[in-house]
Amino acid sequence: MEDKEIRQYDCHRGCSVERNQEGELDCQYRAGCCKMEVFNWLAGVQQEQYKDLFEVRFKNTRKGIYRNESGQSIKTGDKVVVEAQNGHDLGIVTLEGPIVARQMAAKNINPADFEFRKIYRKAKPYDIEKWREATAREQETMIRARQLAANLSLEMKIGDVEFQGDGTKAIFYYIANGRVDFRQLIKDFAEEFHIRVEMKQIGARQEAGLIGGLGICGRELCCSNYISSFKSISTSAARCQDLALNPLKLAGQCGKLKCCLNYEVAAYMDAQSRLPRLHGPLEFQDGLAYLAKTDILAGKMYFTYEKGSLASLYPLTAEEVKNVISLNRKGVKPETIKSEPVNEEPEFVADEEESINRFDNQRRKKKHHRHKNGGRGGNNGGRPAQGGNNGGQQ
Repeated sequence: MEDKEIRQYDCHRGCSVERNQEGELDCQYRAGCCKMEVFNWLAGVQQEQYKDLFEVRFKNTRKGIYRNESGQSIKTGDKVVVEAQNGHDLGIVTLEGPIVARQMAAKNINPADFEFRKIYRKAKPYDIEKWREATAREQETMIRARQLAANLSLEMKIGDVEFQGDGTKAIFYYIANGRVDFRQLIKDFAEEFHIRVEMKQIGARQEAGLIGGLGICGRELCCSNYISSFKSISTSAARCQDLALNPLKLAGQCGKLKCCLNYEVAAYMDAQSRLPRLHGPLEFQDGLAYLAKTDILAGKMYFTYEKGSLASLYPLTAEEVKNVISLNRKGVKPETIKSEPVNEEPEFVADEEESINRFDNQRRKKKHHRHKNGGRGGNNGGRPAQGGNNGGQQ
């Protein structure tokens, strides 16, 4: 019980920290807590050219590839002291082996000419103590940094603060719509916090990735799960999927259009290319048929004789519509489009067990009978009489 009380979980860095019996900090790597986690499906495979390359993770989504020049045996989950631009930093090894080559290819890193930073050694208890002291200052530093930025009336938002492992430097992640002159702000930060300051601008999507969370789909946010390069998203992606342009449904937690709107655009555009383009209603002998709606993926187009009405719809496939258009161009009008109107039920019908109101207390209707003769019904207390009037026995 005491171990659970003193154990602290750092979901920003994917680890848990607690003190052992000797009073030293024991830091354990927790892969499930890491943002931008990569599954090592080549675990156990050894390749000589990648034996000294490791992926080292820091706070949230920041990680990099480092070369082991310490001479020590390093494996996944080890805390290591690595080279930084000024001083040294402390991170957790999250990948080793040939899978690191796949990560370098994804980041366009050529190992032949890339200058890898060094892994100095494994972290000692003293390094972990200093690291935890520095990271404990991040929250209060971020709050104070926002106050200093507001005092200077700068149009920016400090989204996150990350301290370096040795506590001598901090990265301030900020969001701004335009260019910000923060030269005076850096001086105020250095004077207030007595550290070296690095300002790094991020977008709203990157901020959502740093914070993390669950989307409306119930899964982890894509920006904190695997997306490393953000592509522009426009409302045309929603239009081609025939989605209603509702900002409340199309916007993600970052306030921007959801990244997942781009996932199925190619499939919808390919399906739309097979549908004919209509420049007017279809002509039939019994009237004009207007397009009411389109099922893009199923390749069906629904028409009605009443313009703007969805009461009576008649489906046609893409090929049937093309044939009608070809006949109309020749001056030929087909007899009719009428068949039985379609009143389609939704493809997914929730069972009673999956109904959202299945837990509600349904009121049972009680049958009230009018009682006679002192509250009990006649004819033998409400039961059907046997043997006529139930008089004397014959």
